[in-house]
Amino acid sequence: MFIGENPVHIEANCDIAPLVIMPGDPLRAKYIAEKFLEDAKLVTSIRNMLGFTGTYKGKKVTVMGSGMGMPSASIYVFELIHYFHVQKIIRIGTCGAVDPDAQIGDIILAEKVYSESNFAYQYNDYKEHIVKASEVLNQTIIDIAKEKKNNIHVGMMMTMDVFGPYVDSDRLLKRVPDDYHILGEEMEAFGLIHVANSLNASATAMATVVDSKYSKVVLTPLEREKNLNDMITLALDSIIK
Repeated sequence: MFIGENPVHIEANCDIAPLVIMPGDPLRAKYIAEKFLEDAKLVTSIRNMLGFTGTYKGKKVTVMGSGMGMPSASIYVFELIHYFHVQKIIRIGTCGAVDPDAQIGDIILAEKVYSESNFAYQYNDYKEHIVKASEVLNQTIIDIAKEKKNNIHVGMMMTMDVFGPYVDSDRLLKRVPDDYHILGEEMEAFGLIHVANSLNASATAMATVVDSKYSKVVLTPLEREKNLNDMITLALDSIIK
């Protein structure tokens, strides 16, 4: 295996904190840095995948985009951990609910993530289709969510290689083992957590529900911003503990 001396997709000499919040969208990373961090500076922008480092309540934090899908997310997670010695990563994203109890605007926290993908097998011969998020990180998030009175669901998420609303997701869900209770589906969490687990770093994923097969509710831009802000502050307050 060839691993160069410097990262390919993140600026080699940039200032990366050991604590990382990772949205998929690089412009959401920019929004978080500008709205929530103090003294935030752009530290990497290769391929317009923006990363910012600043402080949150006195603690140094980096917010870095991951792009869409496991291949993209896994590249950035690997480089963050291998080259910059990142210790903790919390993915914050959006998802589609596949359980009626998860309402539009609620937050789903991944205890485990299921995927049909061969990503982990190609990555390092891991043959299981379940990965486990950091129990310590998750417990911190759960405790802080209770304090904030965030409506959070903890359980299993599903990572897909396709964008759920554009395919027959019911067809895919029918293939999920009967004893797996999926709360929501998205496209990055399995790969992100698997790479972190493989490199002995702590990682978890949470996502705000923005669509549901059980609801026709569509969030207004203001409602969407508020709900995402709730998740962002929950992640930031948790990553610094």
